[in-house]
Amino acid sequence: MAVGEKGQFTRTLTDGEVALFIGATWDVNPLHTDDSFAAQTRFGRRIVPGLLTASLFTHMGGLWNFLATEMGFEFLGPVYVGDTVTAVIEITELSDKGWLRLAGTITNSNGEVVLRAQIKGYPGEFEE
Repeated sequence: MAVGEKGQFTRTLTDGEVALFIGATWDVNPLHTDDSFAAQTRFGRRIVPGLLTASLFTHMGGLWNFLATEMGFEFLGPVYVGDTVTAVIEITELSDKGWLRLAGTITNSNGEVVLRAQIKGYPGEFEE
């Protein structure tokens, strides 16, 4: 692994995935669960829970055998049920103690950044 190395993952977030996430987290916010309620808000329709969107980084972390110890998210725009989004992570720092710092973005199909992330953790087997 080296500074500048990137990973990318594209996925369409379906109604079924939203339902499974809500079932696991009990995030029953009507913005995620109620079409009529969401239609009356500034979003105009149901949005995907932010942490479901952010969890796309965990797929790439799993592929890299990466264990996150810190994560920070900046939610910049809504992701709607049925949207296709692309998550990109880039290694921005590699410490001599073995941890990595990653910068991440998630963009929607219009190319708009809807989420930014800063992630720190360890690849593979590690000792602190």
